[in-house]
Amino acid sequence: MPDPGNGSLLPITVRPMRASDIETVTRIERQSFSTSWTVQAYLNELSNPAAIYLVAAVGDRDAGTERIIGYGGLWLIMDEAHITTIAVIPELRGRKIGDRILCRMLQSVLEKGGSRATLEVRETNLPARKLYEKYGFEYVAVRKRYYEDTGENAEILWINDMLTPEWKRLFAANRAAVGL
Repeated sequence: MPDPGNGSLLPITVRPMRASDIETVTRIERQSFSTSWTVQAYLNELSNPAAIYLVAAVGDRDAGTERIIGYGGLWLIMDEAHITTIAVIPELRGRKIGDRILCRMLQSVLEKGGSRATLEVRETNLPARKLYEKYGFEYVAVRKRYYEDTGENAEILWINDMLTPEWKRLFAANRAAVGL
């Protein structure tokens, strides 16, 4: 896998998730979260018309060298997106792969007529919170003891209006920063 080793951006592709990706996605999920979705849950999501699930990959699928290194998903109900999951393999975290996945997800929301986005994040997950805040997500509330595995609270974050000129400028700057 190409890896310049200097913190620069990897040459990755972010594309729609396929059923053939799910085994790898669930492996990344188990590495990333103490509770994880099943293969069947992801198969159900791929057939859900309100769901958008993407993977980040390096290599060439046609040449058989593609490797899935991250994924993300959301539901889009009317104009409102709910980000359900995002993860990157542990050894490549901090390389802006999550940034690129989130960018593509938010771009998909805009392309499909969405104008708002929300998610829950563990209050102790500082890297994730920092990423979401960079894209304009703002804290609005807490869900007490939301995570069953630890009883930890979840912070509820929102982007209330993705159509404002201010948010569009922020999004354009973030996209440019990750080469999209």
